[in-house]
Amino acid sequence: MTAQKLDGRATAAAIKKELTERVEVLRGQGVVPGLGTVLVGEDPGSQSYVAGKHRDCAEVGITSIRRDLPDSTTEDELLAVVQELNANDECTGYIVQLPLPKHIDTDRILEAIDPDKDADGLHPMNLGRLVASVGGELTSPLPCTPKGCVELLKHYGIELAGKLVLVIGRGVTIGRPAGLVLTRRDVNATVVLAHTGTKDLKAELARADVIIAAAGVAHMVKPEDVKEGVVVLDVGVSRVTGEDGKAKITGDVDPAVAEKASWMAPNPGGVGPMTRVELLANVVEAAERAVAARI
Repeated sequence: MTAQKLDGRATAAAIKKELTERVEVLRGQGVVPGLGTVLVGEDPGSQSYVAGKHRDCAEVGITSIRRDLPDSTTEDELLAVVQELNANDECTGYIVQLPLPKHIDTDRILEAIDPDKDADGLHPMNLGRLVASVGGELTSPLPCTPKGCVELLKHYGIELAGKLVLVIGRGVTIGRPAGLVLTRRDVNATVVLAHTGTKDLKAELARADVIIAAAGVAHMVKPEDVKEGVVVLDVGVSRVTGEDGKAKITGDVDPAVAEKASWMAPNPGGVGPMTRVELLANVVEAAERAVAARI
């Protein structure tokens, strides 16, 4: 068996086409969605990710609003930028790129974001709404990476209802919110959340129908640990120095897992593009809600 590819780039391209049409409708109503990004420091991975987001904006007709700040930026200076974007009518939604420098309180910054402009879906109020809402339509943004995982699987006709999904990692961007998204009634999966405190990870891997590996530990998921036909989404990112001395992006899943999996989202090219496109979707949806509210 060789796993079929869950192609995040192709799926994201299809979603971008739909978003472009929705942006055109909004333009006709006098509204142009705008995505803001706040980047503190010069982390190469974060710089690349933010640049990709603005290329995506250009593709679908969303206005780009970019705030790049030095690593020496103080917490109060960053809060001032957050407040500026909260008040900026051209900015429909925005993100503060994580991780932030260690001298800045990440929780304080995230809580300062206007919940209606929270493009990442990580504001405590929006996460709280997700906790409280098991079914029905949410009027707040979903966290982009878990949402992207679900949409990628849906695009390929992979049903999650009744499946046992193992999420490895408890980070704020995917590990912790993934269970909330996956256990909503419209998805209806059963979720196990594993992390560094999990005593027998191999046992959890062996029984999982779907694995979302997001721990940031290179090749931690091995072929001998998973069952035949498992669906695997490789989300975690590590930078491993190769024999040539160059750093290479490496996922959490050993490539040999493809010999046992039925479907596999690679890294890069799997969930990453889906996270970015869901960010755009959250911005467009926020603009659509604003238009609906004024009618």
